[in-house]
Amino acid sequence: MNASPADQRRLLDIADLDARIRQAEATRKNPPQAARVNELLTRRQELSLELSTRLGARDDLRAELARIESDVAVVDARRARDTERLAATSNVKEAQGYESELASLARRKSDLEDAELEVMERLEEADAAVAEQEALIAETNKLGAELSAEGKRVVAEASAALESATRDRAAISATVPPDLVALYERLATRSAGAALLRRGTCEGCHMVLAGTDLQAVRQAAEDAVVTCPECGCILVRTEESGL
Repeated sequence: MNASPADQRRLLDIADLDARIRQAEATRKNPPQAARVNELLTRRQELSLELSTRLGARDDLRAELARIESDVAVVDARRARDTERLAATSNVKEAQGYESELASLARRKSDLEDAELEVMERLEEADAAVAEQEALIAETNKLGAELSAEGKRVVAEASAALESATRDRAAISATVPPDLVALYERLATRSAGAALLRRGTCEGCHMVLAGTDLQAVRQAAEDAVVTCPECGCILVRTEESGL
């Protein structure tokens, strides 16, 4: 195939735009922040599971504390009742019974108060553990939100770049002979499609052409469309080609 050197050079612009389009499409489908956001989602699930465990432990302690407080209230009521009855009775035997029960209730209340203090200390620790876990989740959510916002911004920029590159490619392609564009697009399915030959090196595959291949390119007509013997892309010759 033959094509003017100017048309062949425009293939470099098309190849550059195609590279930008591929990059923009890849960024739109998978922005750099996506992997980290997924990691944070998994991390939040783990943290939430641990939070559920800690909340359950705290609820158990609260229930235990409520039971002890209820028992204390019962003991106080019985002590008040027995104290009142002790004051009212003149029967020695009954008085001794009330005194004995009051002593027993006093020991019971002491035991309950000790248990209450122990549970309150454990509850305080449980509250701190829950607060710590909630802070970790809040921090994870905040970071995830920031990354998501950044990812959306990157996707929006990639979409704009894709639209711009697609528009420019269509405009440039319209100035290149259709058969040359068709050849480029066919070759682009397995190579760069078109690349500059710079100092004897194909910039599509970055291979240095052998002497015989370079000689063949050198002898080709100026408007001949030549391809790289290594990767098959169209070699665009300029004053930088070293011919």
